[in-house]
Amino acid sequence: MPLATAVLLILAMVGTSFLSGIFGMAGGLVLVGILLALLPLPDAMALHAVTQLSSNGWRAAAWIQYVRWRALGGYALGCGVALLGWAMFRYVPEKPVALLLLGVSPFVVKLLPRQFQPDAERPLHGLLYGAACMTLMLLTGVAGPLLDRFFLGGTLERRQIVATKSVCQVFGHAAKLLYFGGLIDQAGALDPVLAVAAILASMAGTFLARPVLEAMSDTTYRRWAGRIVVTISLAFIAQGCWLLLQEKLA
Repeated sequence: MPLATAVLLILAMVGTSFLSGIFGMAGGLVLVGILLALLPLPDAMALHAVTQLSSNGWRAAAWIQYVRWRALGGYALGCGVALLGWAMFRYVPEKPVALLLLGVSPFVVKLLPRQFQPDAERPLHGLLYGAACMTLMLLTGVAGPLLDRFFLGGTLERRQIVATKSVCQVFGHAAKLLYFGGLIDQAGALDPVLAVAAILASMAGTFLARPVLEAMSDTTYRRWAGRIVVTISLAFIAQGCWLLLQEKLA
């Protein structure tokens, strides 16, 4: 990999970890879009998984006493079922398809009827949402919006949500790393130096974000979090449509 590309990737990892450290979202969406633009899809997914494993792992360790293991069990089982299913086909979508799915998913989540609001502590709900999130993660690289909806629908308190969601993300990204790093014809093999750099960059971004989050009001936080997710999603939809148009014109 050219040095300039490696430096750009590391800076992107620091920046997106900083964004996630403030809002608890969006960083993964931005990072996977950058990686898809610079790397083949399997390599992008594998490197994204390493970065997200690191950032979510630190959050999970910090709040481990608040993890709701019952909620985690159902979700993990659903993820495992979906991973086994997709491993049979070893399907890797084209970049335009992945970008469009990535951009549309937050809007689809908002359209779910209120009567289907999930409860994280019901095992059947965990199984269904775990399978859906794992499928979305394998196809687009992230499942944050759907996972947020899953945990916000029940009665878990803030620290339980943060802790349990972080462990779920660790499990999901580990499964994604296995899928793209080991099952898809070894195409997602990682450069170990770049993998270590990804871990350090995610730690740095998380550390730098803490004072910014502490200084931000709840009103400002909610306003900017919504704007960021919508802006990123629209950008991915536009990028996916542009790539599809280029393929049609080629």
